[in-house]
Amino acid sequence: MMIVLAHLSDIHIDNDERSIERATSVLNYLNDLTGTIDAVIVSGDLADHGLHEEYEQVAKLFAGPHTLLHCPGNHDARGPYREVLLGEEASNEPINRVHHVGGAVFAMCDSSIPGRSEGFLADGTLTWLESVLIEAGDAPVFVCFHHPPVLLYQPYIDNIKQHGEDRLAALITRYSNVVAVLCGHAHTAAASTFADRPLLVAPGVVSTLILPWESDKIVDLEVPPAIAFHILDDERRLTTHYRVMSPGLKR
Repeated sequence: MMIVLAHLSDIHIDNDERSIERATSVLNYLNDLTGTIDAVIVSGDLADHGLHEEYEQVAKLFAGPHTLLHCPGNHDARGPYREVLLGEEASNEPINRVHHVGGAVFAMCDSSIPGRSEGFLADGTLTWLESVLIEAGDAPVFVCFHHPPVLLYQPYIDNIKQHGEDRLAALITRYSNVVAVLCGHAHTAAASTFADRPLLVAPGVVSTLILPWESDKIVDLEVPPAIAFHILDDERRLTTHYRVMSPGLKR
């Protein structure tokens, strides 16, 4: 069994054509692939202001041929997110969903805190996640959410990382079926470990985070959007490739 995933994050759709154009360039690239991928993961901040009209635009962007899995970020609003993207009644409860794709299990967790920029997994979310890990049995599980639970050594993003991460680490440590943690929020491709598992942060779409030794700027709006491809092979070895949506990139 080999599973191929495309991973993007932080499209921040608003009423500016710029965000729509950048997200469209990524999704068009994926839609035009000649080969098959099992799923597209979008790890949060789908809308920039959490407005109904922003999610309506997101829904149009997501209407492609691929299985698309997503979770909220700190810029998202749970009520409009549920109504437009999930067809549910508005609620402020965490948006946690489990999906089974290609023989793997994807736990899409809500790490957002309404009205706050930093992240936290509610006790109820951790209880739900443990039930997913138990029910998954021997199937490989990807744990996905918006906020990285580790330091990335960029002060701005580290101040609004996921807090209370020791609780999550203790949970993941108990279950060997977790093969990786996937997240976004940082607007930069990054790789680390968490609870002795790979932790992979999607690169930026709407903008790119700048590291403190690169520049005094926090973000660069001119760097092209990028995505990651994650491949899980039969031995449960995870390999990641990155693609930048530069003008010369051929599909």
